[in-house]
Amino acid sequence: MIPELHHYHLADEVTAFSTTRHGGYSQGGYGAFNVNLFCGDDVEAIQKNRQLLCQSLAIQPDRLLMPHQVHGVEVRRVTQDFLELPASERQAVLEGVDALMTDVKEVCIGVSTADCIPLIIYDPEHTAASVIHAGWRGTVSRIVQHTVKAMVEAYGSDAGKLKAVIGPGISLQSFEVGDEVYTQFAEAGFLMESISCKMPAMNGGMQEKWHIDLWACNRLQLLEAGLPSEQIQVSGICTYEHYEDYFSARRLGINSGRILTAVVVHEPK
Repeated sequence: MIPELHHYHLADEVTAFSTTRHGGYSQGGYGAFNVNLFCGDDVEAIQKNRQLLCQSLAIQPDRLLMPHQVHGVEVRRVTQDFLELPASERQAVLEGVDALMTDVKEVCIGVSTADCIPLIIYDPEHTAASVIHAGWRGTVSRIVQHTVKAMVEAYGSDAGKLKAVIGPGISLQSFEVGDEVYTQFAEAGFLMESISCKMPAMNGGMQEKWHIDLWACNRLQLLEAGLPSEQIQVSGICTYEHYEDYFSARRLGINSGRILTAVVVHEPK
């Protein structure tokens, strides 16, 4: 059995991907490939899926790192010292974190999503990478810009040389929100005419509802942080529409799996 991955090209020395629902051991709403420990899936199935993923990436299981996300803006740096900590201490360090970054080779850092927006940023000059979980709360709080700033401070990254991927997430057409969410984006300074519109209610009612484009919100943050437009890839995969291939909490319910969007920077050959 082999997990089916959706790959992105950032550089020859980088493996960047999002998992799909195919090629694993999980069942039901978690089927078939889920590696997230925090969504209620069978632990044995998760461990088998993680083993499959690590085998396909040619890394050791203890070098597959995923934080316990809380929709915040905490960015954590993964160093060689971190990798030498006991497992319990490593998990404590990854608690309450929504973005990881590292320049350590042969380490897979990833974030989990199921409609939220995952991002990968790569610095080819310093061979460092980051992964970001940007739900609507993280997007409002500009976690992408927090992460770019953290990479600049940690590695001396030049934002103009960074490359980014915006992975599978919910699209404008499928992300219906209430007035209170729209207001939070407006109060955070987003240009609402460029990231939102009103559309007929998805439940078939006569009332129109606000829809917000999280892909555009995060892309604009990358541009504002200094990344050139041509160095930003947008997958364009809507999880809500393609729930048979990618997990979507809005379609499958919260008792379902999560997509892992991750990156490995390899040692030079």
